[in-house]
Amino acid sequence: MADHLARAEDFEKKAEKKLSGWGLFSSKYDDAADLFDKSANSFKLAKSWDKAAATYLKLANCHLKMESKHEAAQAYVDASHCYKKTNISEAVSCLDHAVNLFCDIGRLSMAARYLKEIAELYESEQNIEQAVVYFEKSADFYQNEEVTTSANQCKQKVAQFSAQLEQYQTSIDIYEEIARQSLNNNLLKYGVKGHLLNAGICQLCKGDPICHKQCFREISGIRSNIFRNTRV
Repeated sequence: MADHLARAEDFEKKAEKKLSGWGLFSSKYDDAADLFDKSANSFKLAKSWDKAAATYLKLANCHLKMESKHEAAQAYVDASHCYKKTNISEAVSCLDHAVNLFCDIGRLSMAARYLKEIAELYESEQNIEQAVVYFEKSADFYQNEEVTTSANQCKQKVAQFSAQLEQYQTSIDIYEEIARQSLNNNLLKYGVKGHLLNAGICQLCKGDPICHKQCFREISGIRSNIFRNTRV
């Protein structure tokens, strides 16, 4: 462990020396980036998570100086994964930076992935309101990229947490929307009954038994259509 820490600090010093010395602009930052990467990896092996994260942030800055936004975004992601072990707030901040960079270069599916990861971090901290905000953002990004399954997973999280917050109509609308969209998808249509059942449960919690009965009638009708369409 001590050896890894010593190597990490040595690589970091060499990287800082590269940045402070003379040399071609791009070459200086490229060489420093390589050394910061080695330093961060060694800090991780030493389980020095905060130092590893801080070094990844220096690596991200080097990539930004060279206008390598994809590499900078990945460095922010790596920093976040280190901060997850010590500081959730900093982990979220790093992922936010990564999302912005992925958006800048048009990597929207990657942005969606890390928006979902932010949502999951808030969920782990029981910050349901912020989890909902980021699951909604992730769902929108996935929907724009036509990644329907991932979008629906995020929407279901929004519906689940909205119900916990007693925002039952929001949950109902989401479950019904997912059910309608799933009808025309052979892989998803068998989950329709479950989505409508969840909507019906929310109707009961909301205190609307008439709508609950209507929801169950829709379930019966949709189930009949599914089995009719699958007959040979």
